[in-house]
Amino acid sequence: MIPVFDGHNDFLLRLLRDPANRDTIWRTGEGKGQLDLPRMKTGGFAGGFFAIWIPSPPDENGLNYDALMDNPPYDVPLPALIDFEQAAPVALAEAALLTWLERTGELTICRSTADILLAMSEGKIAAILHMEGAEAIDADLDALHFWHQAGLRSLGPVWSRPTIFGHGVPFRFPSSPDTGPGLTEAGKRLIRECNALKIMVDLSHLNEKGFDDVAAISDAPLVATHSNAHAITATARNLTDRQLRQIAETKGMVGLNYATSFLRADGKKGSGIGWDPIMAHVDHLLSILGEDHVGLGSDFDGATMPDGITDVAGLPRLLQAFRDHGYGEDLIEKLAWKNWISLLDRTWG
Repeated sequence: MIPVFDGHNDFLLRLLRDPANRDTIWRTGEGKGQLDLPRMKTGGFAGGFFAIWIPSPPDENGLNYDALMDNPPYDVPLPALIDFEQAAPVALAEAALLTWLERTGELTICRSTADILLAMSEGKIAAILHMEGAEAIDADLDALHFWHQAGLRSLGPVWSRPTIFGHGVPFRFPSSPDTGPGLTEAGKRLIRECNALKIMVDLSHLNEKGFDDVAAISDAPLVATHSNAHAITATARNLTDRQLRQIAETKGMVGLNYATSFLRADGKKGSGIGWDPIMAHVDHLLSILGEDHVGLGSDFDGATMPDGITDVAGLPRLLQAFRDHGYGEDLIEKLAWKNWISLLDRTWG
């Protein structure tokens, strides 16, 4: 079985929401969600980026976001900024859950590519501590250094809601990613400090002006861990061909997001799609980025999955679909895991 190293999952948030049952969720699964240890083993999931994400408060207007996103056009209202004092304890709780996963003996928190390869060779899940949205980082960046000491090796300055560092794209279809202002001065300092610490900067969720600011500042490869091609699905969350070319110029990387609303040409959230939209996105990404700069970025436990994948146990079906589409084994291995390892070598050194 070809292993899969994945660009993004929200498993820590799922554990945070049900801490009393964390052992059951992890070790045996509870019939919910898209990730657990048995299904990871079945699907060949070798590891990936485990996201710390701060959930927004419940919508006070009671909006049904699923219904909105299944009836395009839509423009889902963004939640308000969450400040550092609110975010820090939640982020710490999620990071603590990742350290608990490591203590079970089935997962290793990895700080280098050597750590990843060792964990894979030992049959352990190789986990990168990632922060999706930098709400838990203060403007002086003292917390960034704390988190780096704790193992943080990847950070996205924003989720879709704004932070003190920049602005994310809304869940809007149809729309370009050009939806607002770029990085703040604090955001520009954040990117420079991430470069200095060799923390990978994730461009997923960042708007177009913010993307351009990172491209102008950063000396590292440009990376979007879980994004797709705007030319195929015209949602604000996907990357334009211009952005893809910029990523290619830096020998960067894009991880294919399985979320249906970023795959379907009609922008709907429903799961009823076949393999064709997925292949259209991968073909397009490959045509601009080349076969060494495309990977997988599932968004497991954070999105609606296509019927063919459903959950992590469906990864072998995805790889078989690549074969049926005409991709060779060497390319499939690159997409599945090798490109991520090479990218992290170039980023972390």
